[in-house]
Amino acid sequence: MIRLEHMTKAFRHKGRLKFIAKDVSFTIQRGKSIGLLGRNGAGKSTLLKLMAGTIKPTSGRIIRRANVSFPLGFQGSFNPSLTGEQNVRFVARIYGTDTQGLVEYVQDFSELEEAYYMPVKTYSSGMKARLAFGVSMGIKFDYYLVDEITAVGDKNFKKKCRKVFTKRLKHSDIIMVSHSTETLLDYCSAGIVLEDGSLNFYENINDAVEIHSQNMALR
Repeated sequence: MIRLEHMTKAFRHKGRLKFIAKDVSFTIQRGKSIGLLGRNGAGKSTLLKLMAGTIKPTSGRIIRRANVSFPLGFQGSFNPSLTGEQNVRFVARIYGTDTQGLVEYVQDFSELEEAYYMPVKTYSSGMKARLAFGVSMGIKFDYYLVDEITAVGDKNFKKKCRKVFTKRLKHSDIIMVSHSTETLLDYCSAGIVLEDGSLNFYENINDAVEIHSQNMALR
C-alpha cells in the first residue's frame, strides 16, 4: 500500500503560496489501478513524484509498503556523463534487482544498439525515452506510476511497449495521469480528483471522471 499521512505540499509562485495537497491523508491499497485527474497546474505530476519519493512533502509523510516505480519514462535520474548501460547498472543497484539481467533486458528492449554504450548526453529525447521505458519495464514493481507516457518511438516500438506494459499490469497496479479520459477508463478502475489542494477518492473511475468534468465546467 501507499499511505499519505497529513501530507502537505506547497510551492511559492509569484509571491503566493500554492498548495498541491493540504493536510491530505488517504491510503491506496493493492488491487486498484487509479486514474489521477485534475485541471492543468493542479499538481498531478507533482503528486506522482511525491509518491515515487523523487521529491519530498512540505510536511507530513508518505509510507510505501510496496515496490513503487519512478514515474514511467522519467529521464531525470540519468547521469548524462554515463553511458546508457552504466545508468542501467546504477538503477539496478538502487532497486536491488539483478544487474546483468536488467542490463541485457534494456539493451534488447530499447533497440539502441551501439548507442547503448555511449554517454546519455549524446542521446536524442526519443533515445532517452526508449532507455527510460526499458528500465521501467525491466523492473517488476507493485505500483507503476504513469505520467502520460504509455509508449514511445515508432509504430512497431509503440506496439512492443503496449504489449509488455499490459503484461506487467496482470500482476501490478498503476497510478496514471492522462489528459485522455478514454485512456484512464481503459486502464483504471478507481480515480482520484485533485482540486485546490484537496484529494477526493472514488471507487469507480466513471464517478471520478464525472466530478472532474463538473469541476472543469465551473471555471
